[in-house]
Amino acid sequence: MTELTRFDVRWLTEAVRLREEHAGLLDDQEANRLARQHGGDLAQRIERRALWLAERDGMRAALGHWKQGARLALLGLALLAVLSGAGLAFAALGDGSRPVNVFWALGSLLGLNLLMLCGWALSGWLSGEHGALLGRLWLWLSARLARDAQAAQLAPALLVLLQRQRLTRWLLGLLVNSLWLLAMLAALGMLLTLLAGRRYGFVWETTLLAAEPFIALTHALGALPALLGFSMPSEAMIRASGATQPLFDGARQAWASWLLGVVLVYGVLPRLLLAALCLWRWRRGRQQLGADLEQPAYQQLRQVLMPTSERLGVHDPAPAMAEQAATQAPQSVSGGALLVGLELDEQRPWPPTLPEAVTDAGVLDSRASRQRLLEQLSRFPPARLLIACDPQRSPDRGSLALLGELARNAGATRIWLLPAAPGEQLDAARLGDWHEALTRLGLAYSAELPHTWLEHGDD
Repeated sequence: MTELTRFDVRWLTEAVRLREEHAGLLDDQEANRLARQHGGDLAQRIERRALWLAERDGMRAALGHWKQGARLALLGLALLAVLSGAGLAFAALGDGSRPVNVFWALGSLLGLNLLMLCGWALSGWLSGEHGALLGRLWLWLSARLARDAQAAQLAPALLVLLQRQRLTRWLLGLLVNSLWLLAMLAALGMLLTLLAGRRYGFVWETTLLAAEPFIALTHALGALPALLGFSMPSEAMIRASGATQPLFDGARQAWASWLLGVVLVYGVLPRLLLAALCLWRWRRGRQQLGADLEQPAYQQLRQVLMPTSERLGVHDPAPAMAEQAATQAPQSVSGGALLVGLELDEQRPWPPTLPEAVTDAGVLDSRASRQRLLEQLSRFPPARLLIACDPQRSPDRGSLALLGELARNAGATRIWLLPAAPGEQLDAARLGDWHEALTRLGLAYSAELPHTWLEHGDD
């Protein structure tokens, strides 16, 4: 699986918060324990907890699906932008059979672009973070193409996360301006192709106006392109075009160069500069993103993830199991073995006869004992862990989840399915259920106490 970026981590953290806000707190005991074990400040522990929950519940995989959908949506919009830009250029020049009205062509090439540019700027000023309809369309398409139920909270989480640093306008602005930049580049490329391959004549027409306004407008629009080396039609050329007189090749080339320069300067460059500005603001603001620790949900997690005793530096006396594990920490980590019973009846003798190198962790018969053992295993994971289970009990989901959690905190884990008590027989169907469930968990099991494995790690 692709490694997560810092932004992905914050995104998933916000998605988990929104999910819990709408559906209630998730089953997070193991996530909280691992977050406390990982250490760090409250924000780091919240992120650690959220990552574990996202991994367990499939939200991390959904993030990958959402990103894939976002890329497909972006590719589709980019293709649409290129085709639209090329279509605008072809519609503006035509097939060359008739002269091109130069100002009508310019209006069709730049009019919609400039209108949408003004609309984007006004929406950012008037409606703050809620503009950029094209960007909203991209978010909607991304969610549709993800096709993952776990991705439902990802788009809302992204918007909430971005709004904290007012980054929505810059991210969606980067998208919108980049798409328009593609469209204008495609239009410019199509213009260049058509002008290079066909012979066009250029005219301007009017019924009410004199030639002077068109001459002034042509010179005003061509002033900036002229600084970049594009040609400017002379006054005589402009008057000749208005009189529909036949143009010589120099006039055709001057008008063609002027048109290309105006499209470049007033169509391509503004979008390029705005896209660069949005990219700069996006990258700058992204580094400042983080969890809003004032959220009520995070305030509730403060005591769970950062207990008062830990924050104040006060450590209560450790229970007996903790002391035993602490004194044998090197042995437990490198070659120690641990035996624990899971919800065994009092009639069963415990513990069995064990080699000296094997530690008896007792019987887990309460929530407190389970949590205590998990805390100790997270600090001092044994090399080998043997869990004794009574196959006369049903392998319910709670027991199997606990077995999996215990196994994740040991180097190697086996299950000892205890024999029936004297005078009793095991239920073959229930024993088969245990075998099937343990196989699904990937845990080895046996009906005999594996002395050799406990002592030496092999059979």
